[in-house]
Amino acid sequence: MDKELFDKGLAKRKATLGAEYVEKSLEAANDFNKPFQEFVTAYCWGFAWGDETLDTKTRSMLNLTMIASLNRMHEWELHLRGALRNGVTKDEIRAIMHQIGIYAGIPAAVECFRIANRVFDEDG
Repeated sequence: MDKELFDKGLAKRKATLGAEYVEKSLEAANDFNKPFQEFVTAYCWGFAWGDETLDTKTRSMLNLTMIASLNRMHEWELHLRGALRNGVTKDEIRAIMHQIGIYAGIPAAVECFRIANRVFDEDG
């Protein structure tokens, strides 16, 4: 594994998902899934998120739509929190969810609204 890419990815991953979440994920890794955690950190976060062509706010907005379209709501909640850290506003999130409803389906948007309301209530 490319250590430089891993370190860059680790910084990006922590900045978006929160250091506590990322550290827990890495600490919980065992012999079976540790290589996958390293892969995700280096290539998802170091290579893709580390490409400065798109800013982190734009990447977060894209992720919200793609993850909702794939109906991966546990990941959607995680990336919603990351989007907020990356400067995506509640108004922008609402507009994104409208877009999700049109292109990914109303049930996906309904679930996104449920999650967003809970996250906003929890986080103030």
